[in-house]
Amino acid sequence: MLDIAEELHRWVEQGRAFAVATVVAVGGSAPRQPGAALAVDGEGTAIGSVSGGCVEGAVYDLCLQALEDGKTVVERFGYSDEDAFAVGLTCGGIIDILVTPVRGGVFPAALKAAATGEAAALARIVGGPDGLMGRALLVRPDGSYEGGLGGHPELDRTAAGEARAMLDGGRTGTVEIGADGSRCGQPLSLLVESSVPAPRMIVFGAIDFAAALVRVGKFLGYHVTVCDARPVFATPARFPEADEVVVEWPHRYLESTEVDGRSVLCVLTHDAKFDVPLLRAALRLPVAYIGAMGSRRTHEDRNERLREVGVTELELARLRSPIGLDLGARTPEETALSIGAEIVASRRGGSGASLTGAHTPIHHDGPREPDGHIGSVVA
Repeated sequence: MLDIAEELHRWVEQGRAFAVATVVAVGGSAPRQPGAALAVDGEGTAIGSVSGGCVEGAVYDLCLQALEDGKTVVERFGYSDEDAFAVGLTCGGIIDILVTPVRGGVFPAALKAAATGEAAALARIVGGPDGLMGRALLVRPDGSYEGGLGGHPELDRTAAGEARAMLDGGRTGTVEIGADGSRCGQPLSLLVESSVPAPRMIVFGAIDFAAALVRVGKFLGYHVTVCDARPVFATPARFPEADEVVVEWPHRYLESTEVDGRSVLCVLTHDAKFDVPLLRAALRLPVAYIGAMGSRRTHEDRNERLREVGVTELELARLRSPIGLDLGARTPEETALSIGAEIVASRRGGSGASLTGAHTPIHHDGPREPDGHIGSVVA
């Protein structure tokens, strides 16, 4: 539900009644992951998606029914189910969808947190006794929470602890706990949706390729910073879509700013006086991805320079070169697309190979843990 929080927050502020259908479990080749949602208001306006189009019509009707009767239900759609097949889920997957009317409780606070980029986790019961289905907790990074799941007094504390652990990793998914708050007894399934600030993309080098990459980064949901030591090039006017434009030596800025395991660093300067000190620092940070622009000859020369300043072979072994997928890219826009595609593949565990004729999964189970791989692009 938090994937459409910005619009739903506006609905709350406008006093509109609405119901939300949320994917809570998937199997096989289902196109959307847990947390994906479709919402319908009292006038029939719909936003979001739960299946990429396969079962939207049937889920839309379920939302209207929830608005009418006020009941929370879980429905399963799968390719082996005749009714589900009739509504269009032909991709071979199975999805379980929680449909609930949104009427107060912790939902307005959860939507506001997600819409404003505040860290919080929404935990909802999506499997268990009918009387508890859809009940929710909103959990903050410090472990405090509001709302309640009902049932045993320990249940809220256990659920809050599980949700906080998911929030710390920025993860969305389901966890199993006992209805009494222990690991024993009747099981409950919780869907935990984490709302965390957007991951960072830092683009070093205020060149034409950077302008295109900023647009791709924003499209992919990153908070994008452009950094260059040359004030004549690093200007907001040249990068209007960037969240920040910083005039500073790249390695100094990297050493003074905060990055984490979701951060992406793209080095487009292909100039040794900038690249070497920057990459020397970057190679020792636990970031998700680093790309460095340059020809293959530049890449080899840069490796030698990095060795000379103490970068180890183990660190250099993390270097993937050239950056980006092989699209035959020529223009800045094509190159930015190539880089963005590799970032997604690295994040999600994709191979980057064509799906045509392949026997690999179309949808991977989830994001791969950050591995700190590095890349290099042919300029």
